[in-house]
Amino acid sequence: SVGPASLMGLGPSREGEAVNPEGFMLPFPLFLCRTQAEMAHTCRGTINLSTAHIDTEDSCNIVLSNGGRTYHLKANSEVERQRWVTALELAKAKAIRMRNNQSDDSGDEEPASQSDKGELHGTLKTLSSKLEDLSTCNDLIAKHGAALQRSLSELENLKLPAESGEKIKAVNERATLFRITSNAMINACRDFLDLAETHSRKWQRALQYEREQRIRLEETIEQLAKQHNSLERACRGAPGLSSGGAGSVQSAKGEASDEDEETEYFDAMEDAPAFITVTADPKHHRYDPPHSRATCLAHHLLPKKRRRTRIPDKPNYSLNLWSIMKNCIGKELSKIPMPVNFNEPLSMLQRLTEDLEYHELLDKAVKCESSTEQMCFVAAFSVSSYSTTVHRTAKPFNPLLGETYELDRLDEFGFRSLCEQVSHHPPAAAHHVYSKRGWTLWQEITIASKFRGKYLSIMPLGAIHLEFHSSGNHYVWRKVTSTVHNIIVGKLWIDQSGEIEIVNHKSKDKCQLKFTPYSYFSRDVPRKVTGVVTDADGKAHYVMSGTWDEKMECSKIVQSSHGSTSSEGKQKTVYQTLSPKVLWKKYPLPENAENMYFFSDLALTLNEPEERVAPTDSRLRPDQRLMESGRWDEANVEKQRLEEKQRAVRRRREAEAVEALEEGYIPLWFERKVDPMTGELICVYKGGYWEAKDKQDWSICPDIF
Repeated sequence: SVGPASLMGLGPSREGEAVNPEGFMLPFPLFLCRTQAEMAHTCRGTINLSTAHIDTEDSCNIVLSNGGRTYHLKANSEVERQRWVTALELAKAKAIRMRNNQSDDSGDEEPASQSDKGELHGTLKTLSSKLEDLSTCNDLIAKHGAALQRSLSELENLKLPAESGEKIKAVNERATLFRITSNAMINACRDFLDLAETHSRKWQRALQYEREQRIRLEETIEQLAKQHNSLERACRGAPGLSSGGAGSVQSAKGEASDEDEETEYFDAMEDAPAFITVTADPKHHRYDPPHSRATCLAHHLLPKKRRRTRIPDKPNYSLNLWSIMKNCIGKELSKIPMPVNFNEPLSMLQRLTEDLEYHELLDKAVKCESSTEQMCFVAAFSVSSYSTTVHRTAKPFNPLLGETYELDRLDEFGFRSLCEQVSHHPPAAAHHVYSKRGWTLWQEITIASKFRGKYLSIMPLGAIHLEFHSSGNHYVWRKVTSTVHNIIVGKLWIDQSGEIEIVNHKSKDKCQLKFTPYSYFSRDVPRKVTGVVTDADGKAHYVMSGTWDEKMECSKIVQSSHGSTSSEGKQKTVYQTLSPKVLWKKYPLPENAENMYFFSDLALTLNEPEERVAPTDSRLRPDQRLMESGRWDEANVEKQRLEEKQRAVRRRREAEAVEALEEGYIPLWFERKVDPMTGELICVYKGGYWEAKDKQDWSICPDIF
């Protein structure tokens, strides 16, 4: 029988050892000695803990058995025995894990490269150095802690008031706990290093395997994309796909189609005309042939001013987005200061104005004779505003409170636009557009954004209003959610998803548009948008189809019938349509767009310096101007100055509002009213801006820059 006291002096810790109750280490296998002095020359027995059986005979005895070999150990007390059993069980569990890991490492994987081994060795060396530092600190803590406790004990022996004695006793107890915790921390660090050394080869091989798998996957995806494009071009270029005979419409995909199982089911939505088997009768069409961009420009662009066609190239600054975003999970991003390195040189007011890039769709809608046909152009316009976002992964500048942006294109395009930042938290912008060609558009958009870990969700809140002057048709709709993917790794990309319901409050016509979220496993064309235009009685007149980054078409419905029942029990509807007509097609990006933030021709002109604008105009914002010029370091300093200036003004305004019992910020050019269509409180244009511009009287404008 060998007492546990004989085991307490086991030598220095090494790989594969477990902490015993006294802070020493239990090795695998366990070596048994009568005294600590015997460790250097005499071993009374060994037992492999990974296969050992641990049992207790009575309150103090422990039995270790392994096949034909049995050892009886005796503890001094029941408490000590239980501590030893716990330590032995932990050591046995670690021994089993070590044995399993060694068997796992016996595979045929290739060894890690020399550079990987060097990197791993350097990391472990650094960890060992840090551990030595911790051990030194631990010794110092033990030394000074013991001295502190001696001093406290001496204080306790002095004749002090009872209250002082109690305080000193409490401090003494805390000092003891501090020393125990420090020892535990050092032991935990030592265990961590041992574990890292044990598993390093296995981890390295797993990492190398994952790297190779990722490279193979990227190559496979790239190859599949090339094959898909080749097949698509071959399909579109194949003979016999340009016309079709009369008859019923059938889906080429049949039951394998990836169409969602909603109530509406569209058969006439594919790009290839072969899917539309009803011959179009020209007399049934009120649409003009779609204009090319050159035709549109020749018709609309009669510029009196030559506008710029390029901006300075984006500097090649590398900055890890994840390093900043990882601390923003679940937070409202408008409250988090971000460097200009993640921005594009436009404000959110300018991005909102970009929605007007395809304003000619509304000019055409003015001339439509029927409200359902006009709805098709309005729907195409609502989709076209997303086409500028497909490559625009940089964020716009968050406008300062009171910041404005005007776009006066009355002579060139027949419209003038004004935006004002009417709230800072949450960020909200009011927008008003008047066109002398017969329409007015207004909106107040509040941006809600949340970072979810792998992606960023941007949710525009608020209704968009569009009214045609002659007919009085009043359309209302809301924007869908934008999602920025690959925040952590990979190339950033943007998707739009959700539904838009456009309602004509005069005629009660509706258009329900669905933005299908992108899926790796779907056979649908990416960025797909589909919809149906119905009248007040619910009768379907047009089918809308296309993509939000390329084009939108409409097909006139000539007949509808009930189709099969979906898996959810909903009745599908099959529409027989005439050939689709292109209502909108995206303009090609300018040359060198990839180095100019992927700006369109219109976006390149939005921040161009212009005379006679209000002193609060985004074009005059100094940090944005510096950033556009490529002076990002100066822009970041200026951005901090502007934000601090805005905070100081807000604190002063809030203090004055409390004293005067008044509201806080009041917009300059807009006023809050209840929207009769939606019942919401919305900022609408109250007038005065363009008159102030004519007089060049900007006396009411605040100094925000």
